[in-house]
Amino acid sequence: MTAGERFALGGIGLGCLVLGLKGLAWWVTGSAALYSDALESIVNVAASAVALVALRFAAKPADDNHPYGHDKAEFFSAVIEGVMIVIAAISIFGESWHAWHTPRTFNLPIQGLALSGVATLINGVWARVLLRAGKRLRSATLHADGRHLVSDVVTACGVAIGFGLTVLTGYQKLDPVIAAATGVYVLWSGASLIGGSVGGLMDMAPDAAVLRRINDLIAANGTGSIEAHDLRARQAGRLTFVDFHLVVPGAMSVSESHAICDRIETALRSEMAELRITIHVEPEEKAKLHAV
Repeated sequence: MTAGERFALGGIGLGCLVLGLKGLAWWVTGSAALYSDALESIVNVAASAVALVALRFAAKPADDNHPYGHDKAEFFSAVIEGVMIVIAAISIFGESWHAWHTPRTFNLPIQGLALSGVATLINGVWARVLLRAGKRLRSATLHADGRHLVSDVVTACGVAIGFGLTVLTGYQKLDPVIAAATGVYVLWSGASLIGGSVGGLMDMAPDAAVLRRINDLIAANGTGSIEAHDLRARQAGRLTFVDFHLVVPGAMSVSESHAICDRIETALRSEMAELRITIHVEPEEKAKLHAV
């Protein structure tokens, strides 16, 4: 089992614990706002299960049908999680509408807030762990899970404040308003996650800063070559694919040009993990006016 799979499995266990706490908080209070908070926890558990499946598939080595590996499976997982978040938001709007037309009296508000608070604390700690692991492992799935939990913590805090104000003021319709506002934030979170994941599926280029650093490393370690041009880079899960043309003197031997390529590849891999590099060597008559 890979490190990413262990994190996903841990997320399922903690997600079930948080779901139980938030579900109990809603059950003892009858609050629509706390219902919206609990509903998002169902998405957390489902998303962790999808993440586990995606990470297992992504960890499979390259084969004849997938010569570049299976890493993009992580982006499919993130898209599915985003869709589930959107569905949860729609359900939250439905509960808010019902609560608006049928105001309810809350039971055991202090106990409900305490249960929700413990669940939120667990989510906050686990979100930090997942975001760090996602960055370290370059996992789109773990990063998506971490972002989702951060949004869950934010909404839970908003729900708790709104619920407390409802109890203090006695204005029952404030509860469905808070729930609806939570739904809007959840909907935005889901749409944002889908948008970012689709970018990964469409072979989105790395950040401009990453591309600049790649150019700098090529220039610094390409001594003996004339120029590099037509640089392209794309991200596919934890992998980054880089290809460019390297122009060398026409009289240079294959061994000498190969040594330059090796030097450039070593420099790139020393700073960037999980690189797949393709260099097309060209004679000097192929040089362009402006290098990459």
